[in-house]
Amino acid sequence: MSTVLKCIAVDDEPLALGLVCSFIEKTPFLELVGRYDNGVEALKGLHALPPGGVDVAFLDIQMQELNGLELARVLAQSGGPRVVFTTAFSQYAVEGYRVDALDYLVKPFNYEEFLRAATKARAYAERDQAAAAPAAAPPEEDSIFLKVEYQLVRVLLADILYVEGLKDYVKVHLKSSPRALLSLMSLRAMEEKLPARRFLRIHRSFIVALDKIEAVRRLTVQIGDATLPVGDQYKEAFGQFLSRWT
Repeated sequence: MSTVLKCIAVDDEPLALGLVCSFIEKTPFLELVGRYDNGVEALKGLHALPPGGVDVAFLDIQMQELNGLELARVLAQSGGPRVVFTTAFSQYAVEGYRVDALDYLVKPFNYEEFLRAATKARAYAERDQAAAAPAAAPPEEDSIFLKVEYQLVRVLLADILYVEGLKDYVKVHLKSSPRALLSLMSLRAMEEKLPARRFLRIHRSFIVALDKIEAVRRLTVQIGDATLPVGDQYKEAFGQFLSRWT
């Protein structure tokens, strides 16, 4: 997973601010989107950005008006970016972790120390992305099993032309064989077995394989030598299918 984190740096010391910004700019997976010399301006800048516009905030702690800890609490309440503190005062470490800071860099720190904190931020971001990603849909089955006489027979979905309902039985007409398979089940149960993306019930007695339809004439469907009717209660669903091609 390739992740680029959008970052801001906040520090009221120009040299310290410049150093953090230079470290961000030299790190391939970080992008500097804002630099501020006090917490109030940082908060204004964040509000001007679109939601989710910043992933990580590198914050000094001791600043006038709004210090880094106070700013971090505000950001946490609004679901803002992750925080890495950069400070000359190690006694704030406990407070830093109370606001769920990712890391705590004590000045003067070098690039190696900064990179470790940035790498931790990327790992958290990738974990969050993975957790938020929708689960992959299970692969669609390519066959079903039908009880035919006294055995279970595997039938490829691609081989089915159409299915005919005969009271308590279904008759499955196949492309590969002139002889249809007869299975003890209702047409409704068969309909539930077949993927709706590939099969459609067009009549109380018929389900058709959509990719096997050769022609449509008024309210009939042609599949091979068979002409199958479209029932009144299935006209709307069949019309929706046809609208994709007209």
